[in-house]
Amino acid sequence: MTKEHPFAQYVRVLGKGPRLSRPLTFEEARDGFGMVMRGEVEPVQLGAFLCLLRVKTETPEEAAGLAAAIRETVAPPAGAPSVDLDWSSYAGKTRQLPYYLLAALLLAGHGITVFMHGSEHHTAGRVWTSEALAALGIPVATSTAEAARHLGEARFAYMTLEHLSPPLHQIMELRHLLGLRSPVHTVARLINPFRAACAVNSVSHPPYAVVHQEAARLLGESRMAVFKGEGGEVERRPEKACEVLSLVDGQPLAEDWPALITGTRPHEDSLDLGRLQALWSGAESDETAAAVISGTAAIALKAMGRAASIDEAEGMALAMWRDRVRTKVPGA
Repeated sequence: MTKEHPFAQYVRVLGKGPRLSRPLTFEEARDGFGMVMRGEVEPVQLGAFLCLLRVKTETPEEAAGLAAAIRETVAPPAGAPSVDLDWSSYAGKTRQLPYYLLAALLLAGHGITVFMHGSEHHTAGRVWTSEALAALGIPVATSTAEAARHLGEARFAYMTLEHLSPPLHQIMELRHLLGLRSPVHTVARLINPFRAACAVNSVSHPPYAVVHQEAARLLGESRMAVFKGEGGEVERRPEKACEVLSLVDGQPLAEDWPALITGTRPHEDSLDLGRLQALWSGAESDETAAAVISGTAAIALKAMGRAASIDEAEGMALAMWRDRVRTKVPGA
């Protein structure tokens, strides 16, 4: 008789049928995905596991357990500077320029250390963070040691998952074989590789925001914020009110942020990345873009506890944008 594979128990929990299957506990998700990250799982098992999680939608306990397993394999190098803000970038942009990048760099230019991480090129027809950084003359780190150096020099660093966690990147690439996104697209946003004091994240579908908030609490995070951003990126949609779910000293909070402009905002005809530099330098003026940039930075400031109220955060962010050093983009 063939001995059962140790990972089979986790597939069985999820796939035993409509009456007998159940969600994984935090410990089961952590231990099972730990086996995945160590390469101890057969490909057919991994495919079944990911699809079963995706069909039912992962619970906060499952998301936190998977993230905990990933965190055991990803850590900052010795001597790395402390990071104030972890910023995930996993969606890419199709309708608007990646203004979130200028928001992150704005914070870096005012003394806030930001580590950004993401996955790219998994969906056709989008503009990715590394492309926008190249247009600004900012290098992309290919190792955590290089990222630590960028953080120390410019208070900003960006890495793709391909270099940050090759095994996790390979799992995300299974989308092209399975025909659907796996839960890893959600979980990767939670890994906080440099153990930043605060994390900001975005979702494409509002119900996932609660999953992120509770998963972060289960992971022991003290401060974080998540909201439905433009195109799935951490970017304020200025024409819409925004519900931000957060943790403050580990306690959940929900806040409604008002719209920043009136009317609708059309899609941009051309995503000309050269405009990012022009906006930063002031060679081009765009009030709506400025509202996106400062409005996004405001959410981060409030999440970090740098501002006590929404009004204060938005005022601080507007002042930062007004007083930025226009002659140089941080990190360039």
